[in-house]
Amino acid sequence: MNQDKNGRIVLEELIVAGFGGQGVLSLGMTLAYAGMVENREITWMPSYGPEMRGGTANCIVILGDNKISSPILSTFDSAIVLNQPSMDKFAPRIKPGGLLLYESGNIFKPSTRTDIDIIGVPATTEALLMKNAKIMNMIMLGAYLQLRPVVSNDSIIEALSKVLPEKYHHLLPINRQALEKGEAIARETKGQLV
Repeated sequence: MNQDKNGRIVLEELIVAGFGGQGVLSLGMTLAYAGMVENREITWMPSYGPEMRGGTANCIVILGDNKISSPILSTFDSAIVLNQPSMDKFAPRIKPGGLLLYESGNIFKPSTRTDIDIIGVPATTEALLMKNAKIMNMIMLGAYLQLRPVVSNDSIIEALSKVLPEKYHHLLPINRQALEKGEAIARETKGQLV
């Protein structure tokens, strides 16, 4: 994470990874669109197996204030991981001082690194309590944005309103609630290392 003298994040390199069907790519795309709403430089680079749902999926999102030289990264400032194979693959590739945010209901063996912040979020459980399993990724995104405020929640909702077909706009309020739930969870656990 690169910050200016005022603490504002001027460059963030993020990997989002999990199984297809967990909302990995849509989380990354929504974050990238929100960056566009805020006139940031962005890249969004998806990668997924041929089986899609149930296979592995990940995407790299880079948000910055300056031109981005390459969308291909081997190390990351932050990672949002939603399954154990992604934990095993990407946790070692987070830069020292970085952030590892993981879905604590799906990952039973989190990284033991001591040079990064590691925070578990029970996003699947919370999504089920909110009676909509599909918002798990927005809970994770809300937690991430609490810890790395690269864009605002308003920009996320504006981005969703632009990418979602109008027939799904009735889901915008629950997506905002999911972002806020994720923020609250991150505030409660902020600074806890696993």
